[in-house]
Amino acid sequence: MDTVQAELLVLGAGPGGYAAAFYAADQGKKVILVEQDERLGGVCLNRGCIPSKALLHVAKLMDETRESGALRGITYSEPKIDLAKLRDWKVSVIQKLSGGIAQLAKSRGVEVVSGRGYFEDSQTLRVETKQGQKFIKFQKAILAVGSKPALPAAFDLGNKRIMTSTEALELEDIPKKLLVVGGGYIGMELGTVYASLGSDVTMVEAMAQILTGADPDLIRPVAKYAEKHFKEVRVSAKVLSMATVGKQIKVVMEFGGKKIEELYDRVLVSVGRTPNCYDLGLKNTRVQRDAKGFIIVNERLETTDPNFLAIGDVVGGVMLAHKASKEARIAVEGLLGHTVTSKDVIIPAVVFTDPEVAWVGLTETEAKQKNITVEVVRFPWSASGRALSFDRTDGMTKLIVEPETERILGVGIVGAGAGELISEGAHAVVMGSTVRDLAETVHPHPTLSETLMEAAEAFYGHCTHMAPTRKRPAA
Repeated sequence: MDTVQAELLVLGAGPGGYAAAFYAADQGKKVILVEQDERLGGVCLNRGCIPSKALLHVAKLMDETRESGALRGITYSEPKIDLAKLRDWKVSVIQKLSGGIAQLAKSRGVEVVSGRGYFEDSQTLRVETKQGQKFIKFQKAILAVGSKPALPAAFDLGNKRIMTSTEALELEDIPKKLLVVGGGYIGMELGTVYASLGSDVTMVEAMAQILTGADPDLIRPVAKYAEKHFKEVRVSAKVLSMATVGKQIKVVMEFGGKKIEELYDRVLVSVGRTPNCYDLGLKNTRVQRDAKGFIIVNERLETTDPNFLAIGDVVGGVMLAHKASKEARIAVEGLLGHTVTSKDVIIPAVVFTDPEVAWVGLTETEAKQKNITVEVVRFPWSASGRALSFDRTDGMTKLIVEPETERILGVGIVGAGAGELISEGAHAVVMGSTVRDLAETVHPHPTLSETLMEAAEAFYGHCTHMAPTRKRPAA
């Protein structure tokens, strides 16, 4: 029997898992990292964040070529898409990043074990590897096994034409008619990819708006894009059933008070994610899960078993890679004896649609729901010289401000590259910055980053590129 010892076992090599393993190794711990996939990086790198952003980059190139070029007097012939080459390029991006993670593990002395893990008890993990069974004895373990796309039983027909995000990112073909069920960030991002590649995309969302969770004014430009590039966007609509009809999927839905029957070449189901904590042998430990299957943890990310911590998607909350990476640090620092908490950690959110949407801290919607008095100031990108220079004036930057202290409680941005801009907003919220701090920080011109400064100036009524709207003491 092959048995090895570890101070810390990390199960799952996604953004949370490998970050935890690397940080613990940097602190002198003997770490073993176990991953069932052949490539490190988890869902984010292999079947999520990275491949979707690679394909969204292609979509952006195609859209800009078609639309922006024509406005400037530059026209091109219709693009020819070589799907095989596109898939190979996407895979090459994934392989480079995954290979880099493997090298980083090696340089830190982190032992990587490839195979499926199953807990025999609270200090033993059995791993089924290609070479046979391997047993790992550990003092502490961090569970970072992530999540997978949810596929309701009513939609699971065993037909490959019904896809989750995993299959959609394989890009097997470009369906003529594609139905996207779910108007969250995954549905919107992949709907954008397929629409740019040539599919007639119909989106169905059960809620009254797409991208639930973001403020309506941030969503508006994205909804406008979808209305133009998708065949149709149906909100307050419900899919009732699906059935295989020849080489198509018959979909019955309720929309506008009517029952509709339609045929689609493919259906993408993007209605949420479920934790990957089944069939791990957790029943042989004292780790407990909630009614939805997520692992229960405290503020230190400790589970109900003193030998286990859990981070990332598997503990619920916002399912974002950078949230998992932050929790990795918290979990390891807790193991090292530091005072830590995962409570009230500021996590920015980005949706990589066209235009991108990003927000951090308190949203305007949350403020209304919680009866928190705030002031909201907006700077439209139609007043930005940089936005005008590349024809993307559809954006907007806004600040959510506490009136008495003028502290910035939240920042929202919609527009080209919003995801690259939100970090300054996150820093302002985390540091408790005031509007004056932001207004007095010199931003380079012409850039989109100065829309944050100008929004702060607008709060005081003396924004250079906006007509004055209020009178306040000069910043």
